Amino acid sequence: MKKAAICLLGVALVCLATASTISAQAIPKVSVEVGKATKPGDLSVTLQIVILMTVLALAPSILIMITSFIRIIVVLSFLRQAIGTNQMPPNQLLVGLALILTFFIMTPVFTTSYNDGIKPYLDEKIPKEQAFDKGMAPFRKFMLAQTREQDLALFVNLAKLPPPKNADDIPIHVLIPGFVISELRTAFQIAFVIFIPFLVIDMVVASVLMSMGMMMLPPILVSLPFKILLFVLVDGWYLLIKSLVESFHM
Repeated sequence: MKKAAICLLGVALVCLATASTISAQAIPKVSVEVGKATKPGDLSVTLQIVILMTVLALAPSILIMITSFIRIIVVLSFLRQAIGTNQMPPNQLLVGLALILTFFIMTPVFTTSYNDGIKPYLDEKIPKEQAFDKGMAPFRKFMLAQTREQDLALFVNLAKLPPPKNADDIPIHVLIPGFVISELRTAFQIAFVIFIPFLVIDMVVASVLMSMGMMMLPPILVSLPFKILLFVLVDGWYLLIKSLVESFHM
């Protein structure tokens, strides 16, 4: 028994040593070289991956703050609440639709930003500072077209900056919050218009049920089919999407 145990122990040690050797040979060595990069191609592959992951982590915030996503997702959320359906359409569908519409609206902006800023920088024709300014110029133009002067003036005063002489003098950290609150205001205005016909249906159904003495029956159970029917008959999705896209001043 002792000899058998010693033999098994020896075999186990040999297997472990072999596995360790194979693992050490199979695992590639990754090294990060940090140095002074004079060209876009000088960055090591590992460092480029780190930068890419950082940008992807910040992409949702960037998408929300400087594109049409804010107005679209707020209006779609109010629409679901106005109809009275709790989780229909589901959140994933609303966010997906908002992303698709955002991509549709922002495609000219993305294309101009890439052609004027990113592509020349990757081709080593302009420095990174100039590439950033040219890449942000289409987004600045888009945000300025949607932002009220009152909202811009608010953040200029809060930042204690001198009044800008033109649109180019407005810093980006002032333009983005002004754009956000302007988008929220516009979205709430559209939501108010959406709520009115559904509110009328709720009031009519509640009055009819009360006159019939059916006070124990929740009005939402009766009004929900009529609100869905109204939305389908007037081709609500067509009208809503058309109004949303046309509401952006491009």
